Amino acid sequence: MSKTERQAEVESITSALQAAPNVYVTDFSGLDVAKMTEFRRRLRGAGARYVVVKNTLAERALESQGITVLSEHLKGPIGLVLSREPLAAAKVLTEFAREHQKPGIRAGLVDGAAVSQAHIQRLGTIPDRQTLLAMIAGTMNNILASFAGCLEALREQRGAASNV
Repeated sequence: MSKTERQAEVESITSALQAAPNVYVTDFSGLDVAKMTEFRRRLRGAGARYVVVKNTLAERALESQGITVLSEHLKGPIGLVLSREPLAAAKVLTEFAREHQKPGIRAGLVDGAAVSQAHIQRLGTIPDRQTLLAMIAGTMNNILASFAGCLEALREQRGAASNV
């Protein structure tokens, strides 16, 4: 790879990092072409992108953005998951890793803050927005039903007391 090709690659990675504030560093070793294609397809469905990069080029691109906390994780075969939405990408990454035991999650950057592998896996277990809204609506419905039951019991109690 010539110097101009390397510079172009660093600029490409840098522009991708500027567009995506959330980055997850993964180890893709052990993934065959079919699994890698499936992984990328799922990430695209979640609005994320998977980029396999050379470590030195990724390090240069990250440093140009002022990101140095991920440097220690840029060893061996790595890929970067780039996403605007941290939960959707973490969910796909966690589910795929659970199904196939790959890719290995190393670390990440969520909205400018460094996160560990455990944090990314926790993000992957958070239910999506629609499920959370349904849970809130169900809880509110339960509270209102209980309140209505209390009012009905109070009305019956007062009605029974006035008949005596």
